[in-house]
Amino acid sequence: MKIDILAFGAHPDDVELSCGGTIFKEIQNGKTVGIIDLTKGELGTRGTAETRKTEAENAAKILGVSFRENMNFLDGFIVNDKAHQLEIIKIIRQYQPEIVLCNAVDDRHTDHGKASKLVSDACFLSGLVKIETNSDVSNTSQAPWRPKSIYHYIQWKPLEPDFVVDISLQIDQKMASVLAYATQFYNPNSQDPETPISSKNFVDSIRYRAADLGRLTGVSYAEGFNVERLPAIDSLFDLK
Repeated sequence: MKIDILAFGAHPDDVELSCGGTIFKEIQNGKTVGIIDLTKGELGTRGTAETRKTEAENAAKILGVSFRENMNFLDGFIVNDKAHQLEIIKIIRQYQPEIVLCNAVDDRHTDHGKASKLVSDACFLSGLVKIETNSDVSNTSQAPWRPKSIYHYIQWKPLEPDFVVDISLQIDQKMASVLAYATQFYNPNSQDPETPISSKNFVDSIRYRAADLGRLTGVSYAEGFNVERLPAIDSLFDLK
């Protein structure tokens, strides 16, 4: 199955928090999108791996993605080594995305930066013909494939984006996908311990950070990304 965009997240909810609006917009535009969670988020203070799985499935339905899979890597201990790279390479070759979205290049949670480099390295290696892999689905040899573009979404740290995507018409769907993770975010009746993302302020910040990026670019709401190579446009009029 070939798709247009493959979005990787170290944990279930990374993708929704950071690029859920962009994903939903591209799906509205007829693009096919899949999500790959690297871990189950089993070390999260609130909820369990089982509740996160259900929440991730619900969020995927809200966004309308074609599929969502979990790599079952160890939460908190993501490693950028040959074994993990090969697992990512097999996924990239299976779905042959034109664009890969992945974690922030640097962030508060150590898994985010490690996942970012792991996925980026695997995207490059996936294009090398002498790296041989077999599909876990059909056990047949896979052809090399390298995505055309890798974009890193912005997470906790307010990194300066290289470009933004206008999600003014998608902000409500983005918020709905985030709030599908009911155990993780603000709930005044929850008995779970407080965390940096469980406050009302954090939930509010998702919308106002998108509003601030929108303000800086002349739209209502936006999501920001960092690039690995200079993007090109056909015309100056392509820029808003």
